[in-house]
Amino acid sequence: MAATTQTNLENDLGYAGRAAGPCVFVLFGAAGDLTKRKLAPALFNLGKAKLLSDNFAVIGVSVDDLSLEEFRSQVTSFLPVGTESADTLEWFRKRLFYERGDFADPDTFTKLRERLASLDGEQHTEGNYLFYLATAPKFFSQIVQQLGAAALSRQENGRWCRVVIEKPFGHDLESAQALNRDIKNVLLENQIYRIDHYLGKETVQNIMVFRFDNAIFEPIWNRRYVDHVQITNAETVGVERRGGYFDTVGTLRDMVPNHVMQLLSLTAMESPVSFQADAVRDEQAKVLHAIQPLSSDDVLQRSVRGQYGPGLLGGGKVSGYRAEPGVSPESRSETFVALKLNIDNWRWAGVPFYFRTGKRLALRYTEIAIKFKRMPFELFRNAPFHKLHTNTLVIQIQPVEGISLSFGAKVPGPLLRVGSVDMSFEYSKYFGADAYTGYEVLLYDCMIGDATLFQRADMVEAGWRVVDPVLDVWRALPPRKFPNYASGSWGPAEADQLLELDGRQWRRIEP
Repeated sequence: MAATTQTNLENDLGYAGRAAGPCVFVLFGAAGDLTKRKLAPALFNLGKAKLLSDNFAVIGVSVDDLSLEEFRSQVTSFLPVGTESADTLEWFRKRLFYERGDFADPDTFTKLRERLASLDGEQHTEGNYLFYLATAPKFFSQIVQQLGAAALSRQENGRWCRVVIEKPFGHDLESAQALNRDIKNVLLENQIYRIDHYLGKETVQNIMVFRFDNAIFEPIWNRRYVDHVQITNAETVGVERRGGYFDTVGTLRDMVPNHVMQLLSLTAMESPVSFQADAVRDEQAKVLHAIQPLSSDDVLQRSVRGQYGPGLLGGGKVSGYRAEPGVSPESRSETFVALKLNIDNWRWAGVPFYFRTGKRLALRYTEIAIKFKRMPFELFRNAPFHKLHTNTLVIQIQPVEGISLSFGAKVPGPLLRVGSVDMSFEYSKYFGADAYTGYEVLLYDCMIGDATLFQRADMVEAGWRVVDPVLDVWRALPPRKFPNYASGSWGPAEADQLLELDGRQWRRIEP
């Protein structure tokens, strides 16, 4: 709930004028791409909005051989700096520190402990530490173990320690469970913040406000009125510089256990008893546990995988996935996934949830579409030019954040003609917005100890329980025809057939 003007960011967070308390933000993987593109700008935006304490510092930890000035210059070169933020830039720059070290070397953590103690005295950060693991997943467990061995994970005498872990949280259910065990041998669950940047987006957070603060929608948000739900997450980009990593992961692992499951659970959850973190996450976890398990036959009938080939996108030719740097020329990794899921509970019994997510698709677009049932009696079916239509509520997440509702209305004129019209709202037009990374809200919540938008261990494992049967079948039955969709299309034909077999079709998305 954030925009990056000072007033909007403060008000949208719900803590107008309240800065986070004193702390040191320790960033492992500080020389990486995530730091440059997202984390440093997000911290700077919080500084501009006066939502960081004056008793605040950042320590970057990386194997790169950088001097303090080199690190400060590297970080600040990516900040959205204007003339109005020159003072904030100087304030922020002076609070940046750097520690070179290997994550596997205990000496790195000994030096880090000494540096933290020094900053506690210099910056009055009161022994509060937020450790952010912006590293490859193979280092997650190792870094947490080292923090424990160096006595940096302790919470005592009013001091807190929190650890933020980027996705992916494992590569299947077994590895996710092992990672959770390793981490919880050192940390309490309330110290662990498993982050998903999608939850920092305005519309994703507004789903709960929209559902549970508007009496006209919640009564129809169930199997009696909803025919089905569609979730689309489409990207126009390919794998870019992540070919080597992505080819070992694929879209199913990369997107479904985290992004997609979060969107689904927020859409389908029951009203929590409060907005406290565990009350919200309890309801999300119930939805994830209620997803009907997929048998091997279900996987064959309800799942579609694809891999993009050459095509036309953005007015030019683009290469196929197998021609990307770091990708095997015979790769079987999927870049597109479509699934049909069912939720076994009173609210959603019999209502299918369809989702599709993929790379090199026609448009960059993410939405949740709630398709309502037709009227039981089509009173105006014989009107000239009348088209049978259904009401659709669309929650748009990117690139435009907003909400729209389609409904039937009479077309002006002497004849009775019924057409479909849209009533829509966009956040940027209504509230105003500036450049925003999506991490501002999440980092701020970490600092104030609000875990509402972060996954718990049981939620992570429930997501993998949905995915694991699909992985098993796909591993046993290699794809027969990859690539099977052209770049710039909406994915393989089988994804359309997935809905057509049920007498439905994907909502048409246009620029």
